[in-house]
Amino acid sequence: MNKKTLQQTDPEIKQALMKEEARQELGLEMIPSENFVSKAVMEAMGSVMTNKYSEGYPKKRYYGGNEYIDEAEMLAVERAKKLFNVAHANVQPYSGSPANAAVYIALCKAGDHVMGQSLPDGGHLTHGWKTSFSGLFFNAVQYHVKPNGYIDMEEAKKLAEQHRPKLIWVGASAYVREFPFKELAEIADSVGAYLAADIAHIAGLIIAGVHPSPSEHAHIITTTTHKTLRGPRGAMIMVTEKGLQKDPELAKKIDSAVFPGLQGGPHDHTTAAIAAALQEAAQPEFRQYAEQIVKNAKALAQELMANGLKLVSNGTDNHLMLVDLTPIEKGHGVFAQDALEAAGITCNKNTIPQDPSSPFYPSGIRLGTPALTTRGMKEKEMQQIAGWIAAAIKETEQYKLPEDKEERKELLAKFRAEIKENEALKGIRAEVKEMCMKFPLYKD
Repeated sequence: MNKKTLQQTDPEIKQALMKEEARQELGLEMIPSENFVSKAVMEAMGSVMTNKYSEGYPKKRYYGGNEYIDEAEMLAVERAKKLFNVAHANVQPYSGSPANAAVYIALCKAGDHVMGQSLPDGGHLTHGWKTSFSGLFFNAVQYHVKPNGYIDMEEAKKLAEQHRPKLIWVGASAYVREFPFKELAEIADSVGAYLAADIAHIAGLIIAGVHPSPSEHAHIITTTTHKTLRGPRGAMIMVTEKGLQKDPELAKKIDSAVFPGLQGGPHDHTTAAIAAALQEAAQPEFRQYAEQIVKNAKALAQELMANGLKLVSNGTDNHLMLVDLTPIEKGHGVFAQDALEAAGITCNKNTIPQDPSSPFYPSGIRLGTPALTTRGMKEKEMQQIAGWIAAAIKETEQYKLPEDKEERKELLAKFRAEIKENEALKGIRAEVKEMCMKFPLYKD
């Protein structure tokens, strides 16, 4: 066996890892779906469990030698059931989209009507968007948000009554308010639909009690295990007591949809890391952490508006916010994202409700506080960061997105070259680096 280090066997990959570590260490990670795992979770991810093959479920594997794999998976399952107050949990999905695909396989046939929140209005690709499998193979109906940024419940009710979908999704990738689990459950029940709550973004907030739980209202709950849960990049599907009351075979259907329906052997090292992350989430300090995520988000949102930026829905109830850049120009998200990255602040361009531009050149950016909070930053730092964000965006105001595609390429190339030499952005980056050094990622 080769016992050499990565540096010895592949210095190029080692160099890429070191550069990425420095990028994370010396910059502000503000993409709401990203976070930093603990050393314990990382230890589980890089463990000998990556060597094993374990098709099937605990005590019912297709391979031998799974005694200790079973222990880890059963720990993850039991911890998930307790933390989320559910009757059944499957911790094998490789990621969030495959987990949601398994829900469709378990409940629907091709061509069935399904319903979810529109992607440009903050929804998720797998909730019925036209370019996703969920919109290609199912008759998807999309509900929207009102001008104030809240889900249009009247529209959702009318659509459900008109189309009587087999499955209704609640959950999103860019929704800044509390999810109306109870109200959408009432709509789903009235038309005989299953309600699936995709809590990928807010799972950690739910565990900590700083966001309402869907466990009493939904039939199925899906989630990724990173984001606010601060675990590895994996996913879970959970079945509630209400789900089993609707269909006593629902847990079996979900398990069969995951394996053998969609997947082969689970990623055992990820399962172990999920168990480790759930153990961390069960501790009292995790509640304090999740509470601080929301405090930081509210403080950041308030200060961004005080600095003259427009926010969708004028604030946030959770860990993320959407900056509406249409007062500068439609399609301005790419300029803001790239300028902020030059300043050492990582975010992502994002559509806003009723976006006048396209998803490729959206009119907003999405910001979040989970990773900053993991580093120990609080409201004081959010105020300073908001000032940097506003100042960096101001440096982009002279750039307007042309309608012609070729002109766009030329302007974006010119813009990206110029922001690298922008003195204001260089100054912000130096200040960002100074702040980050006060909040190291992994203290020895």
